[in-house]
Amino acid sequence: MVLTQEELRTLIELRQREPHQLLGMHALGNGSGLVARAFVPDAAKVELEPVHEKEKPAFKLTRLHKTGLFEGTTTGADRVYAYNLVITDQHGRVRRTRDPYSFLPTIGETDLFLFGKGDERRLYDKLSAHLRTIDGVAGTAFAVWAPNAQRISVVGDFNEWDGRYHQMRPLGMSGVWEIFIPGVPEGALYKFEVRNTHGRVVLKTDPCGFYFEKPPANAAIVWDNARFTWTDEPWLDKRAQRNPLVSPISIYEMHLGSWRHSAKGEWLTYRELAEPLIAYLQRMGFTHVEFMPVAEHAYYPSWGYQITGFYAPTSRYGTPDDLQFLVNALHEAGFGVIVDWVPAHFPRDDWALARFDGTALYEHEDPRKGAHQDWGTLIFNYGRNEVINFLLANALFWCERYHIDGLRVDAVASMLYLDYSRQPGQWIPNQFGGRENLEAIEFIRRFNHLVHTEHPGVMTFAEESTAWPQVTRPPYLGGLGFSFKWNMGWMHDTLLYFSRDPVHRKYHQNNLTFAMLYHYHENFVLPLSHDEVVHGKRSLLGRMPGDDWRRFANLRTLLGYQWLFPGKKLLFMGCEFGQSGEWDAAHELNWPLLGMGPYHRGLQKFVEDLNRLYQAEPGLWKLDYDTLGFRWIDCLDHLNSVISFLRQTEEPLSELVILLNLTPVPRARYRIGLPRPGKWLEVLNSDAAVYGGSNMGNAGSVTAQEVKWHNMPCSAEFTLPPLSILAFRPERPVVQDAPPAEAAAGGSPAVEGGTLPIEPASKPPADTVPPAPAPLADSPASTPGEPPASAKD
Repeated sequence: MVLTQEELRTLIELRQREPHQLLGMHALGNGSGLVARAFVPDAAKVELEPVHEKEKPAFKLTRLHKTGLFEGTTTGADRVYAYNLVITDQHGRVRRTRDPYSFLPTIGETDLFLFGKGDERRLYDKLSAHLRTIDGVAGTAFAVWAPNAQRISVVGDFNEWDGRYHQMRPLGMSGVWEIFIPGVPEGALYKFEVRNTHGRVVLKTDPCGFYFEKPPANAAIVWDNARFTWTDEPWLDKRAQRNPLVSPISIYEMHLGSWRHSAKGEWLTYRELAEPLIAYLQRMGFTHVEFMPVAEHAYYPSWGYQITGFYAPTSRYGTPDDLQFLVNALHEAGFGVIVDWVPAHFPRDDWALARFDGTALYEHEDPRKGAHQDWGTLIFNYGRNEVINFLLANALFWCERYHIDGLRVDAVASMLYLDYSRQPGQWIPNQFGGRENLEAIEFIRRFNHLVHTEHPGVMTFAEESTAWPQVTRPPYLGGLGFSFKWNMGWMHDTLLYFSRDPVHRKYHQNNLTFAMLYHYHENFVLPLSHDEVVHGKRSLLGRMPGDDWRRFANLRTLLGYQWLFPGKKLLFMGCEFGQSGEWDAAHELNWPLLGMGPYHRGLQKFVEDLNRLYQAEPGLWKLDYDTLGFRWIDCLDHLNSVISFLRQTEEPLSELVILLNLTPVPRARYRIGLPRPGKWLEVLNSDAAVYGGSNMGNAGSVTAQEVKWHNMPCSAEFTLPPLSILAFRPERPVVQDAPPAEAAAGGSPAVEGGTLPIEPASKPPADTVPPAPAPLADSPASTPGEPPASAKD
């Protein structure tokens, strides 16, 4: 035996930190030959045979220990050569394999240097499990970061989950462990068996795993997520040239598991979602869809916000290829795809990131910095280069491998403030004594810089609920660098206003007007998101006061105000047709409501027409963040609860006049100032009968008189229906054969000519509700937009 007794003991007890130094083939110290060792617990006999250089010696290995450690020597060669292990198991079966300990590392020193520096932007090409062919041998290269581990083995269904077979080697002082295992195919299940810094052996899933078993199982799956054939190059090219600040953006936010179910009550897969979702988005006129977190998460009721697999789409709905298919199909149909990204925290599951190598590796050791008070989760250590690299590379990963068009960053406020949701004594000040998390701020700035420079056209959104300045200004000006910020203040004030009985609204009109005092400080999105229809807050419809007619009239006016007010738009699924109850992630949306009377379907039609008008009129989106794009006409008539404002671009005849009557009292001959004389067309009336309203209006138009009013050169008398929002634009010359205005890059075409195909509100409108998307073969009754057969009957 060439091994010393101590070396033998560390191998058989799996305490050898450098297994590649002892296992595999090595030159003898005196230069007299070679020694080869293999740890094969199920072997009765092990032989070695050359692969390429057939003249090299073949020789037998002798069992050194009953655990399956074998050793053999030869004097027939003094230089290491490629070889197979010929293994005969206890049942006499023979298999040949290249020795995992005969291969050089698959990660280079430059990669490790960049990782330690926090700047290995393609970390996902280095860590995790990668199918490779080395020296003609197909297999999988595994790598994981765990600097304080005593030993790590790859275990899986290919080695009977036995940590003795494939012990990994540490690569210098980088903390990265690596091994190439021949013969491990795509689809193989695996975990890392970690002897942590305390000597305890635990099973951990791959932090960078690309695919996982369906929860509650948690093994990672070897998968090639780079093989999908994309056909969305035209979309990506157009996206790179597009300026989202001056483009129409209306976002349909959705939860993949509860938008719609099959006839069997099961989730639709990514591929099954593609056809009905695209048909619905096309019908409704949204420009983008936003998915709540798609990364793997063990706890379904977390809605995806407690992520256990940051580099893997959840397997609940299919494979990584299936998600790529869905994104590709959406792009081909002209829709952008935004996903929620969660770098603020991660769950405490003991098989995932938490105390990965026995130490606070991804998190802080001190709970005053590392424990999230509200969610019971752990906070990333933004001051550690490798952790920052893990997160930055993850953001780039979703943009590169899944062609995502936008990342909405969850819970930004919890990252910015060290005292977020903490009492005095429960937090640690920064180095200057302040409460700002300086490391998180630097991380956010780097994140935005990398996403915007490496993937031009990709947008970033901040869910930030405080008054932190310059969230959407570039880092070189002291900002955080986001493209957009959710306007949580607008959302709160607006919902508070609309939840009040109209008799009290005259005392609270500032709830609707206050947002313009700070609007130009940031690039705002106006969100009515999933957070507003859960946890006892009630649905949007449930917040509206009054009987059914008034509730739906209020909700139409609310959504009209959202769409016509400056800022990009976001609406959570189900709100577009007035879901009655709160959102429940365990059940699909209540689509049968669309067959129960005129109100739900009328609201859905209203949102559809809002989107068409929005995309057709540049005045509603081109100058969202320019003071030229908005002007109050009259926001002071609180006694009548009437508000009017102007949207426009720099182009002539681009104006839209928006009027809101926020009480159930109709207003006749109500004079409003107008910027120009002539005929003004009523292009939107939320009180139209087709929407479920009372059909009061202005017979399709008004004519401006040269009577100065509201500091305007002209004015006209309007009829304001009860609880309504109206939109008027000046009559424009008809342009023959003009192409429709273009929506967001690749987006749905706007209505030709810039007006909506709706009857004037004062006429009895025809039933213009378009047909629903074609149903799935196994689910004819649950197609969005079409009531089930039972509801029709």
